[in-house]
Amino acid sequence: MEELGLKILAACKAHTEKNPITIFNSVVREDYVRMHGPEHHIIDGACLLVAFKNAGGNINLDEGLKWVMTQGMKVPGAACAHWGICGSVTSIGSALSFIDGTSPLSTDGTWGNHMLFTAKAAQRMGEVNGPRCCKRDAYISFEAAIDYINEKYDVKLEKSDIKCEFSYLNQQCIGTKCPYNN
Repeated sequence: MEELGLKILAACKAHTEKNPITIFNSVVREDYVRMHGPEHHIIDGACLLVAFKNAGGNINLDEGLKWVMTQGMKVPGAACAHWGICGSVTSIGSALSFIDGTSPLSTDGTWGNHMLFTAKAAQRMGEVNGPRCCKRDAYISFEAAIDYINEKYDVKLEKSDIKCEFSYLNQQCIGTKCPYNN
């Protein structure tokens, strides 16, 4: 998984966009990224960090990408079903943790703010319901994360309308029940 993670980080880092969704849509088209899989536990947070840096965020991108990869590799596939939390949410949560330097002992409000972010994204996923779809769940996470970052930080991430271009790859696609259905 580490070799795959390094490919993902390099693909993300090659982008100059301020829109994590645009970066994501490009990276997940790479032949080494599956429709569903734990690679999304790295991709999503990495795309957010790259967009954040490109928008003027003051972070060490290389350190942040390594952090997101290390954290993402700890989250197993099927965490959505077996743990009750999507790996996309945890990936973006780890990116926020890096941006803020949040630890389990943080008392500056970031610990709670990140919990509220992940709760909001997870609630939206629960409302849409399953079965799994790593692309749909990433889009839900990104929409919540872009709003969160644009509200809390001195950077502005770009947000675009999302229309899924991957449903034909997903044997479990929920079609018109998906908020990103074409």
